[in-house]
Amino acid sequence: MNAAAAAADDNSKANPTIDNPNVASDTEAPNPDAPVMTFAESQFDFGDIKPDSKVAHTFTFTNTGKTPLLIADATASCGCTTPNWTKEPVAPGAKGTLDVQFDSRGKQGLISKQVSVRANTQPSTTVIYIKGNVLTK
Repeated sequence: MNAAAAAADDNSKANPTIDNPNVASDTEAPNPDAPVMTFAESQFDFGDIKPDSKVAHTFTFTNTGKTPLLIADATASCGCTTPNWTKEPVAPGAKGTLDVQFDSRGKQGLISKQVSVRANTQPSTTVIYIKGNVLTK
């Protein structure tokens, strides 16, 4: 074995290939049958919001893909925003909802919050936004 081959062999031991199922491969072909989450609107403006109040908006989406869509999780960019979503699978062509509640307590001025929705779609995360202006007392 020459020195270059020995070095290459040592290098492959030092840097083993790791197969991580949570990371999509660059060469992985997209699934043409994957569900597709299509929101009627991706952003909602509450306008002026009274201080120390809660406001809510329901985002509606349609599964425009070919297989049932299932939301795994929805997380907001801060604790003042609470998402609640359709828990059962949404059939192709059917609609689902994502309710977003914002608590203005302790906030003032312009706000912009995002909600990341993780589902069995490609890409797996869809982001929607709420914004508004919390009035001063």
